[in-house]
Amino acid sequence: MLSPRPTVVFIPGLLNDKKLWQHQTDALSQYAEIIVADLSQDDNLPAMAARILNQAPAKFALVGLSMGGYVAFEVMRQAPERVTKLALFDTSARPDSATSAKHRQATIHSLKVGRFMGVTNKLLPQIIHPSRVHEPFAEEIKAMAQRIGGIGFINQQTAILARRDSRPLLADIQVPTLIAVGENDLVTPVKLAQEMHEGIAHSQLHIFKQCGHLPPMECPEETTQLLRDWLQQK
Repeated sequence: MLSPRPTVVFIPGLLNDKKLWQHQTDALSQYAEIIVADLSQDDNLPAMAARILNQAPAKFALVGLSMGGYVAFEVMRQAPERVTKLALFDTSARPDSATSAKHRQATIHSLKVGRFMGVTNKLLPQIIHPSRVHEPFAEEIKAMAQRIGGIGFINQQTAILARRDSRPLLADIQVPTLIAVGENDLVTPVKLAQEMHEGIAHSQLHIFKQCGHLPPMECPEETTQLLRDWLQQK
């Protein structure tokens, strides 16, 4: 009797949607059932996690990037027994610093009184490696942001602002865990990935060379192979 195909839940980051993970989901669909979470509907992490748990089967592997990592930690709080494997890309276990929180609050306020600009050309080099800003996927990053829109962005920023400190949770994570980060990530630097790696027993750390905050799009083949190996590990 064939064993059932595993399910992998992919969680995008801030202003990202399913396009972020398209290379990976297309390739891995031959091995697994794929679900891509929608983080544009709720304004708090517990509700985002609950939406995923309502959609997912009893057992599943979980992949999150950036804000998706924050949601993955919340899933691990609510239902750790349902997660078989965990992959955390370009994220952090820490809450916002006072400076980050103040900046995020200002962003939310300005959006409520102004116009949503999405991801601009000026912002791109802070998200992806500067050498990649003229590659075709850079336009896809802008398009994802426009699809999420201003209301979705406010919801997501509000949720991120209220996130809990997940560092106390790290020692409780017992499932096989992959931690990955771009070596040039300016949003969630390598040191934050190293902190999670040190906190989660037997976790694997992978650093993408010449890569910023979005390895699934900047280094798609490498990301897909990494996840394929992670998924097939016993």
